[in-house]
Amino acid sequence: MTEVELLVDSVYSTLLDRIVDGRLSPGSVLSVSALAVELGVSRSPVRESVQRLVAEGVAVTVAHTGARVATVTLADLEEVLRVREVLDGLAAAEATEAVGARDVARLEELVEAGERAVRGPVDPAGDAALDLRFHALLRELSGNATLAETLRRLEVRAHLFGAGLWADQRHRELAVAEHRGIVAAVAAGDVAAGRTRAAAHVAALAVRMRRAAR
Repeated sequence: MTEVELLVDSVYSTLLDRIVDGRLSPGSVLSVSALAVELGVSRSPVRESVQRLVAEGVAVTVAHTGARVATVTLADLEEVLRVREVLDGLAAAEATEAVGARDVARLEELVEAGERAVRGPVDPAGDAALDLRFHALLRELSGNATLAETLRRLEVRAHLFGAGLWADQRHRELAVAEHRGIVAAVAAGDVAAGRTRAAAHVAALAVRMRRAAR
């Protein structure tokens, strides 16, 4: 990978992190010139990064104003979660077949971090980041690159809608408990349970998001 490609990836990751943790909320303008100054880079890597976000559905281009962080409606969210329910289940099943003891330990560490977090003060950005790390690792352990990339894009879109859920203590507790159940199935080598629990986690998330939107 060239230095230019590495810089684009770095800028893209920075913008994506800001979108996921809420610093760039839905509807926020992604000004190439302003971001280039703020990040201390030329406009070119920022422009490429913004174009990448648009291609992934995380940002949209608005006539006469440039790009903005996408706004995800409840209908959009329900479409995303219906697909994620199937694919998250597949990722967990494939991960269960592929993991070793060290991989399980990495999953356990993330769940334990989540459990510590929910016992502390509400931290929506921190909780969202841990949630993303957990699901990213599970996707990685599936060994299926196409599946992992598809789920990554879907998950970021879901977070655009649901970041506010992490301010709800009950949701925080349920999400981490559901993660714990998935890891238990993976650790036991129970492929069917891994698939079922991962799919059920997404289905439960959909219910909680619908309730939060009312």
